[in-house]
Amino acid sequence: MGFSRSALAVTAVAALSLGAATALAAPASAAPNTTPQKVCGSGYKTVNSAPVGSLGTVYLTYNSANGKNCVATIRTNPGTARAVSAWVYVPDTDQGDQDYGTYTSYAGPARVYGKGHCVDWGGNISNVYVQVSGSNCASLAEHRMTFTR
Repeated sequence: MGFSRSALAVTAVAALSLGAATALAAPASAAPNTTPQKVCGSGYKTVNSAPVGSLGTVYLTYNSANGKNCVATIRTNPGTARAVSAWVYVPDTDQGDQDYGTYTSYAGPARVYGKGHCVDWGGNISNVYVQVSGSNCASLAEHRMTFTR
């Protein structure tokens, strides 16, 4: 699945804008104690994370056995279904994945092969969005942006 950086960013921002459409999506069950490893799988280790305001956290995980990154956005307080998204993109390969909808607990998994590549990733909960660019690039500094819409 090919993504362009601008198309992926537009998709992430549009996730909330499509409130009427995403309200029809099947919600994930509320899972108190959900972890990135429960969403992505036992072989994935958390390598980075970013708060989504006070609403939850977006996690970037990596599985060294298969070279894949996985992103999960987990709400702090599961409950009433809200717009939630998780996405990951590898600019070098123009590959990405995303999950967005109206969920009670989390969005994800969003997975992409990323061994040896910098990754862009993020997610949203309700109207709070997080985007991390140039992540896990050794000595290069990543760029984080949090905004409300």
